[in-house]
Amino acid sequence: MKSYFCSTLLFFSFLVLWEFGIGGKNFFLIKQKLYQYRSLRAMKELYYLQHLQLGQAPANWNIPKEAFFTQPLDHFSRQTNATYNQRYWVNPDFWNSPNGPVFLHIGGEAALSEYSALAGEHVELAEKYGALVVSVEHRYYGASINLDGLTDKNIRFLSSQQALADLAAFHFHIVQQYNLTRNNTWICFGGSYPGSLSAWFRLKFPHLVYAAVASSAPVRAEMDFTGYNKVVSQSLSDPVVGGSPKCRRATAEAFHIVEQMVNDGKFAQLTEDYMACEQLTSEDCAEFVSDLADIFMGAVQYNKEAPTYNIAKFCNIMSNKSLGTTYSRLIVAVKQYMEDMSLHCMDYSYKKSLADLRNTTVSPVGVGLRQWYYQTCTEFGYYQTCEDESCPFSRLMTLEAQLDICSKVFGIDPKSVEQAVKFTNEYYGADHPKSSRIIFVNGNIDPWHALSVLKNQSKSEIAILINGTAHCANMNPSLPTDPQSLKAAREQIDYQIGLWLKAAKDGL
Repeated sequence: MKSYFCSTLLFFSFLVLWEFGIGGKNFFLIKQKLYQYRSLRAMKELYYLQHLQLGQAPANWNIPKEAFFTQPLDHFSRQTNATYNQRYWVNPDFWNSPNGPVFLHIGGEAALSEYSALAGEHVELAEKYGALVVSVEHRYYGASINLDGLTDKNIRFLSSQQALADLAAFHFHIVQQYNLTRNNTWICFGGSYPGSLSAWFRLKFPHLVYAAVASSAPVRAEMDFTGYNKVVSQSLSDPVVGGSPKCRRATAEAFHIVEQMVNDGKFAQLTEDYMACEQLTSEDCAEFVSDLADIFMGAVQYNKEAPTYNIAKFCNIMSNKSLGTTYSRLIVAVKQYMEDMSLHCMDYSYKKSLADLRNTTVSPVGVGLRQWYYQTCTEFGYYQTCEDESCPFSRLMTLEAQLDICSKVFGIDPKSVEQAVKFTNEYYGADHPKSSRIIFVNGNIDPWHALSVLKNQSKSEIAILINGTAHCANMNPSLPTDPQSLKAAREQIDYQIGLWLKAAKDGL
């Protein structure tokens, strides 16, 4: 049992990506650290649910087997017969066969694992309603990609439209495999970008999926996402979540000093003070300030996701006058972050960032960095800038700097990005999708809620805004210590799904 636990835990380290960002390197390091924490939490939760203690053999618990389904590489052209294999898992443990519902969990911009069919809000609801749980990985992420998929020639087949067509074809595959009929009601679930896919699958394929839950779904594409750091600024000022006006002012002052030093060319001192792995140069300016801002942006987006990573922790540092000037406090905050991440130095190299984005080597685990940036350049934008007066970070975090990466890495000019973002909103309806039977769930601390649906659009397009919670909080396995606002939101989601399943059964 010990070897089973260790190997499974290692695999669970690379979990479904329920959130994303276009920040510096630190954002992705923060994500990986949180995935490790989630994996431990998920494993403990699963064992506790089975009334087991670690070290014992699992009883009446079937680990879903990894499976693959052959998909067309291009659903919209019959000029090519090229294919790829899409990875998925099925958990039939709760299914009331043959007429029970199907709960489809949609993957996003990272590798999935069997965990996605074993734990989470959708699995808890499946147990209550006797649903077949199906989890499918997004094309071009994880193991669902050809070895040459990341080349400039082949990455063009990565898009949300192709991903939705994948879901339609996958739906047909599962229907055939399990002899499903119209009596099997499909409901899809997703969080963050997959939350948008969940809503869009219901919007574009209403004959296939009866309802959708879209958690923290940024359905409105936006090239210059200034709203992200507006929410960050508000959260750093909010005592309810561990911030304070003093914290926000100190943070803004520290970043102003750093920016002045950058403009004055004091790279040697900044290299030493902020523990850079290599000597900073003028080329690294935007990368440097973005990486510093990531520490605070990540604390807001993932507030209290892990026991030691939250807004209060860094605001306590930035508000503590005994630590010296605000500039000195920022250094202490960076050191605290390095300790949390087990880093011996900070990599602020712009050249390395470009090299990472140009890397076409396929990895079956972790976050799809090159893939996701490509999608921002060709569909969504989402660039978190700091040119607005409300932003507490550096004005060097510009839209121009982020668009420059699209040009240098993919040869996509800024005008093309702008047109792509406009098309995405026209194609899906932005934050007024005009669909039905969709629950949009957001936390008001989550910066991404600014791009989601926050008010009911109709009687069956329902918006739930959870006070005091961050990104995709409702999707995690429930805990007794969850805040009351989160518990109430889950109860509302549960109630609505129950109503829809009854309506589907009654033929309404």
